[in-house]
Amino acid sequence: MLNRRTLLKTLSASSLTLLTPPLPGAPRRKVLRVAGIGTQYFRLSHCDVIFTKIMEGWDHLGLNGPQLELVSMYVEQKTENDISVAKSKTNNVPIYDSIEEALTCGTDKLKCDAVLSIAEHGNYEVDPTTHQRKYPRRRFFDAIADVFEKTGKVVPVFNDKHLSWNWRDAKAMYDRARKMKIPMQAGSSLPFTWRYPNTIIPVGAKIKTVTGVAFGGLESYGFHALETIQCLMERRQGGETGIKSVQAYPYEQMWEAEKAGRWNREAVVTALQAAGKSADNLEERLRTEDSSIYVIDYLDGTKAVCCMFNGITDEMSVAVEFENNKKLLGQWFKMELVYPFRHFEQLVRGIDDFFHSGKENTPLERTLLTTGILNRAVSSHFAGGKKYITPELAIQYRPGKWHFANQFEENFPEPVEY
Repeated sequence: MLNRRTLLKTLSASSLTLLTPPLPGAPRRKVLRVAGIGTQYFRLSHCDVIFTKIMEGWDHLGLNGPQLELVSMYVEQKTENDISVAKSKTNNVPIYDSIEEALTCGTDKLKCDAVLSIAEHGNYEVDPTTHQRKYPRRRFFDAIADVFEKTGKVVPVFNDKHLSWNWRDAKAMYDRARKMKIPMQAGSSLPFTWRYPNTIIPVGAKIKTVTGVAFGGLESYGFHALETIQCLMERRQGGETGIKSVQAYPYEQMWEAEKAGRWNREAVVTALQAAGKSADNLEERLRTEDSSIYVIDYLDGTKAVCCMFNGITDEMSVAVEFENNKKLLGQWFKMELVYPFRHFEQLVRGIDDFFHSGKENTPLERTLLTTGILNRAVSSHFAGGKKYITPELAIQYRPGKWHFANQFEENFPEPVEY
């Protein structure tokens, strides 16, 4: 009788792969061995919606999935609802007691072709000033890099979401990756997910302002919101120039900020309407305790506005203003908010491509910059709207090349360049 892992390999190589065909122009590739490093692994966790897709396919049903094989795991905290042990047994993936053992499979050599690091959930200390949970992203990365140095070999690393809860650690991670020439990519699923309409903003567009409207935790979902903005802003004429300043406006300061022109209600309305949401009675409907507006001023004079509007929306959407005064472009970044959360499939497809090519399809600089913006924005919110001048965020880079989910969708109108 075939065990589950052998069965999955057999199914992946069979005609069942036609159920989810490769993207256009993407040939079948060899299966790469991946080490999975995580904080907690329970149903609906980031480990679940990423690791499980590697072990059990896009739908978690044992059918077609990425050309990756999870060969080891390290899970730092076991919860009452932990599923890592069950997944380990079902899929014959050993769990090790340390990051080093997971990467070497208990030997003195690197035994994986790539590493996934997911430090998103868990019982970790909360910073009293910024209220950010101190997830061990840097500690995980340093342990991974230490193994690379010890074994004399590097492989691609993907870091889930932002690089760290603080700027110093994020910059240290970036610098070490570049110094050691580690292919590294980071970020969330939002730049990869479906966009409606599937309008393509061409590289070099004369973008003036991007306004994002989002929901959720000011840090945890704030990163998602800022990343939806940044993956568009970086496409503006001249590429990314870096950030001049970041300032948050908590609820009690929002309305004066609107009068001062720091954010535009028409843009907010456009973004909300793109996601099928109403902008009526913002002042009354907005939750006062956990809503904020982050305003980001760029060095080239452009601006981004991130509205964390809890009570108004449960979607992510944007409005883009162009210098030539065209009508505002509203765009919905659609997530599939039911299990198995297939917007994470789109992320894993990008990770799969990155691991095979060794070339970043979304810039690590984007995640570094967005991490810095987030830290300053959250700090500003809890400091009562303090403005931060950010010379450390003068980060320049060229935009990413990876497509979003429905960019090539056949049953959708042809993408329009705006």
